[in-house]
Amino acid sequence: MHYVYVLYSQKDKRLYTGSTANLKARLSKHNKGRVTATKHRLPLKLIYYEACLSRKDAMKREIYLKTAWGKRYLKNRLKNYLQNV
Repeated sequence: MHYVYVLYSQKDKRLYTGSTANLKARLSKHNKGRVTATKHRLPLKLIYYEACLSRKDAMKREIYLKTAWGKRYLKNRLKNYLQNV
């Protein structure tokens, strides 16, 4: 199983999208500051994830979620959460 995930930075209020085969281990790396892209944005909170059957599908979904259409989809999907933070 492969995952696409979205993290919320409580520091700068921005979203980070990524993909991994081991979601729990990857979140641990992010929150320990071992991921270059997010180490200056701690603390991070997992706010959304999707499971995919293949790595290729997860990568395609990650790429989509990073487009303008994908960001719009996420903001609409997470509207209630983002209004309350």
